[in-house]
Amino acid sequence: MKRIWSLLLCVVAVLVLSPSLQSANPSGIVAITIDGPIQPITDEYVSRAIDNAAAQNASAVLIEMRTPGGLMTSMEAIISKILGSKVPVIIYVTPSGAHAASAGFFILECADIAAMAPGTNTGSAHPVFFTPWGSEVKVGDDMKAKVENDAAALLRSYAGKRGRNVELAETGVRQSKAWSHQEALDQKLIDVVASSREDLFKQLEGREITRFNGEKVTLHLVGQPVKQYDMSLRMNILNWLMDPSILFVLLATGALCVYFEFNHPGAVIPGVIGTIAILLAIFALNLLPTRFAALTLIVAAFVLFALEAKFMTHGVLAIGGVVAMTIGGLLLVDGPIPEMRVQWWAALGVSIPMGLITVFLMTIALKAYRNKVVTGAQGMLGEIGVAQSALTPIGKVFVHGELWDAEAPGNIDAGQKIRVTAVRDMSLVVESAEPQLVPAATSHDDLKPK
Repeated sequence: MKRIWSLLLCVVAVLVLSPSLQSANPSGIVAITIDGPIQPITDEYVSRAIDNAAAQNASAVLIEMRTPGGLMTSMEAIISKILGSKVPVIIYVTPSGAHAASAGFFILECADIAAMAPGTNTGSAHPVFFTPWGSEVKVGDDMKAKVENDAAALLRSYAGKRGRNVELAETGVRQSKAWSHQEALDQKLIDVVASSREDLFKQLEGREITRFNGEKVTLHLVGQPVKQYDMSLRMNILNWLMDPSILFVLLATGALCVYFEFNHPGAVIPGVIGTIAILLAIFALNLLPTRFAALTLIVAAFVLFALEAKFMTHGVLAIGGVVAMTIGGLLLVDGPIPEMRVQWWAALGVSIPMGLITVFLMTIALKAYRNKVVTGAQGMLGEIGVAQSALTPIGKVFVHGELWDAEAPGNIDAGQKIRVTAVRDMSLVVESAEPQLVPAATSHDDLKPK
């Protein structure tokens, strides 16, 4: 009995002490890669990775980053998650030739450890507004000052506590300055320049850092296993859809498939594919800064394509449709950087073929609608046949290589040509198709009494 109680006490002790043992023995480094614009899926990816690292009691989270910038809302959410992380966060701009611009600079400066690889650069964080054609929009002085002050205040709120050069970092916002890896290191914008992960961990080994909440932590990274935290299938699909050019191609292709289904009812497959494509595009548009008014231009383009097929304006309406769809595509996503807007190649590459295909399909549909029906009961009307037997008024006629029961309003002799005027169930209503003899005109002399 004593042995049983001893065993139970050991089990309880293990269960009670296991959390403290886990905290005393970190379980490695969680690594993720940001390669592209900062957008809602990036925010979700970073957030889940940090939560995963905290759950595993990891030594650190390593974020390898290469980005041209992105959405301010997603950037702010990522910064908030990093500042509140229970695990130290290391941000490493890599590989050589990469950069962390605009929103990437804000994220880099909020890390517990900011590192860059040789040949990388950062900065250029001045808030700008672009037209769909890629040129900068000149805003008023008041609006410019408001946006700059807001961004600068955000940077100051954490850069100083991270030990960064706040005054210099602020020039990246107000004057759009950028720095190479060595300039950023020399001027205390980053902590380390490292050529590889191993070099980075070696330089950080034993370094004491102060977390955002004031807690002191000593880093022990050398020899720790690095666990790559990848995006889930769902996040990969959504991340792919976050490319506005791909999104526009998907939306236009879906609309074309649905249009084809309406013109060819029963095809089914185009309708299913088109519906799925449109729903995916709408879901992605909901996550991006979308101008839904631009969808009106895209719908108007399809209307112009249909009118071109109907009225044959020698391409005038079709060209108008191409222009409307191109402008609608360019205006569709209001991204802060060129990488987060529909590109020219995508807008024109979709609009021109879409116009040609739509006009072609609409022309075929209109021709089919205008053509005389040549099948079924309607196809029999007006057909010429031969009376096989005398119609008095019912008999047999031969039409379209088939023998039919027929009825005529008057008597028709066998062998005479007949014309179908109506179809009643399984019989025909016909009339004589023989030419009518017109009597010769009577002269005035014949009318005189003799």
